[in-house]
Amino acid sequence: MLSLSKSKLLSKKLHILFLSSWYPSRVFPTNGDFVQRHAEAVSIDNQVTVIHLVTDMNIKKQTEIVDQTINNVRTIIAYVPSTIFPKFFIFLKIYLKLIKRIGHFDLVHLNVTYPKGLIVLYLKWFQKKNYIITEHWTGYLYPLNKSIGLGRKLLTKLIVKNAYAVCPVSNNLAKNMKDFGLKGTYMPIPNVVNTELFTPKVKSGETFKILHVSNMLDSQKNVSGILHTLGKLIKQKLDFEVILVGENSSKFKELAAQVDLTKIKFIDHITQKELIHYFHEASLFLLNSNHENLPCVILESFSTGTPVISTNVGGISEYFPKGFGSLIPVNNEEALLKKIQDYYLKKEKVATIEEMNSYAKNNFSRTMISKKFTDLYQELLTTK
Repeated sequence: MLSLSKSKLLSKKLHILFLSSWYPSRVFPTNGDFVQRHAEAVSIDNQVTVIHLVTDMNIKKQTEIVDQTINNVRTIIAYVPSTIFPKFFIFLKIYLKLIKRIGHFDLVHLNVTYPKGLIVLYLKWFQKKNYIITEHWTGYLYPLNKSIGLGRKLLTKLIVKNAYAVCPVSNNLAKNMKDFGLKGTYMPIPNVVNTELFTPKVKSGETFKILHVSNMLDSQKNVSGILHTLGKLIKQKLDFEVILVGENSSKFKELAAQVDLTKIKFIDHITQKELIHYFHEASLFLLNSNHENLPCVILESFSTGTPVISTNVGGISEYFPKGFGSLIPVNNEEALLKKIQDYYLKKEKVATIEEMNSYAKNNFSRTMISKKFTDLYQELLTTK
């Protein structure tokens, strides 16, 4: 039977401090938007405060602090001028000042283990605040993790070992972290989708539209491979349109012209509310990445009832039911071409939009993810 104090704890809203190495800001508007979505989901059942520091080259002397509530999350971002002094100690001083500003909080939810985990270790050792970790970084995947230096690895091992739980966004990422020597208590919890926003819609069928959404980093997303493949598709006289959505997508205009892609739209970074329009228009979503964990865009595509062709990397296959699309090998333009043709010619059996949306709601909705984290928070606070 729970003690009176523990029962009281379970009945009240907890105050969760989110700390992250990545978070959207005016300097990097899209950086860590998946962390923001987790914070917003958790705020359904808890009070959430995010504190984030970022260097802003446009300010010269004094740190600027912006404290506002965004989508039910108190968001405190400190814009710090560039300095020749060791950044960690400057950041630590500012973090501690801002943490004192918010008053009492129950525990820390760290996103991206290193380097902000060093601050979280300080809070545990000197302020007795326990913490969990959500990990998103593809850098722990083999062979990418071979570039992690010994000093960083040792510090990361210390941060992971002292966490109450580590929640990678996929089982694949958890396995890679453990194989890398990061020993801890692993409880994977996936990324989140706003299923109230990414709703299903019947496709018009008038024009076959192919959508790609990413940060347009070609070394990871292999956007050039998509365009080369679509250039081959044009030569087969198939009628389709292409939509590329992401910051600086227009940098691929020259390549698109080289492969004779004329029916193509280049859309810069847009809000999620604007993005839903393009998912509703799309007949097919493409992701041709060289490495991933669990991309939010695939889950958003499922939520809208849009089938997906993706490379079979990271944890994608863990959440990819039959009929929701197709998985292909990495860097295989022939396989990509064949699958696009099959969907264009309706040779692939596709689940209904209702089935895809229902799957997204049951596994990645804000309420489901909030419950998973809230249960974990309460377990931590009632067993420590």
